[in-house]
Amino acid sequence: MSNHKNLFGLKQSVKDKLAQKVLEKRLKQLEKNKHTSETHQANSDSESRNASSSRLGTSPRIAHATKHHIADEFTRFDQFPGYQQIQVLAKGGEQLGIASPFFKTHESVARNTTQIAGKDYINYASYNYLDLCGHPRVSKAASDAITQYGTSASASRPVAGERPIQQELERALANIYGVDDSIVFVSGHATNVTTIGYLFGRKDLILHDALIHNSVLQGIQLSGAKRIPFEHNDWQALDTILSRERGNFERVLIVIEGIYSMDGDFPDLPQFIAVKQRHNAFLMVDEAHSLGVLGKKGLGIREHFDIDGKAVDIWMGTLSKTLASCGGYIAGESALIEHLKYYAPGFLYSVGIPPSAAAASLAALNLMLAEPERIAILKQRSQQFLTLCQQKGIDTGHSAGFSVIPVITGSSASAGRLANTCFDQGINVQPIFYPAVQEKMARLRFFICSSHTQEQITYTIEVLEKEI
Repeated sequence: MSNHKNLFGLKQSVKDKLAQKVLEKRLKQLEKNKHTSETHQANSDSESRNASSSRLGTSPRIAHATKHHIADEFTRFDQFPGYQQIQVLAKGGEQLGIASPFFKTHESVARNTTQIAGKDYINYASYNYLDLCGHPRVSKAASDAITQYGTSASASRPVAGERPIQQELERALANIYGVDDSIVFVSGHATNVTTIGYLFGRKDLILHDALIHNSVLQGIQLSGAKRIPFEHNDWQALDTILSRERGNFERVLIVIEGIYSMDGDFPDLPQFIAVKQRHNAFLMVDEAHSLGVLGKKGLGIREHFDIDGKAVDIWMGTLSKTLASCGGYIAGESALIEHLKYYAPGFLYSVGIPPSAAAASLAALNLMLAEPERIAILKQRSQQFLTLCQQKGIDTGHSAGFSVIPVITGSSASAGRLANTCFDQGINVQPIFYPAVQEKMARLRFFICSSHTQEQITYTIEVLEKEI
């Protein structure tokens, strides 16, 4: 019997499609149930607020249940929709014969190579774009800071006070953007959540790219502002929406990214600046994946387009990628930064960034500025990867060839199998499945770093061409 058929005589590709359809149906039903529950709860909450008999805020559905029996879905963690979705995905992987490719244990610094279970792999699953994580000067800076200040800031900075290294990092980040000041938070995700969630409110409007990061969406939800997405990188669609909506709101914020981590492309920043100026809006740019990647010196999308840093109202970035540490930052005018330092909950009520983390990022930033050849090599390797893929007919979506390059497989089953096959041949790369992306857009996501060799990339493309 052919290896391409199962016991029922079906080709593997047909079997995959059937199993995938069942998986999609189950996931969609879970999502529908979750949405129905949330809508019902929202309506119940609204009714309870308007009814004098519901002063305690208990919804009729729960109040009725309290008299008799509370349903399991309200008392068990394994009944949470999110957990059930995880179980459906796990079972789907088992049915498709695909082992989970996630949560591998790395035993070394993750750069162009990594060690997993005692074996070396070519690594494409790291944001260490300029190979500054693990650099001796970066590690020494962190070690020296630990010796002098310990391992923690021990409390929020308004309470515990400042450390010189924290202030030095913030001044250096402000200089990168040519703006007044910056503020550093202990988490990149929390930076967006607390900044957007605090600065904007229910009378405001926030417009964002359709592919914006989850942290922005969480911040918008926290703010209570009206949310309107616009088509990916489409400044004209944004302009149309604002022409219709701007007069209905007080403050308006537009949020885009420097490089989109799922697709590897970037926006036409000058056009977005023109739109924001035309409609008297604020513009926020998330540079998590573009600092250290775009521009000859790695100064990001501002340098790439040669624009004045003050043309953007809120610059956001993370310390966990090019800057080899952990945390996030906001850079902009003094009024913005001072406001956040005194009132942003994620800064005021959170511990300050550890001195060692600040020292590591500052050292990485200084190395980036001193060694622009790292950015040049990163661009060369990324373009090599993209060009070889295109020559071999491998679908890379809209990637511009700057550090992030997806390989579109067309189905979650194909992405999972291809990731595991690559791993078997010494290549570590992570798949992105439905429902994180549309089923037909399932992919492997390759992160390139400056230490990847031409030989490693050539070998990787040969494996992809053969296995796809």
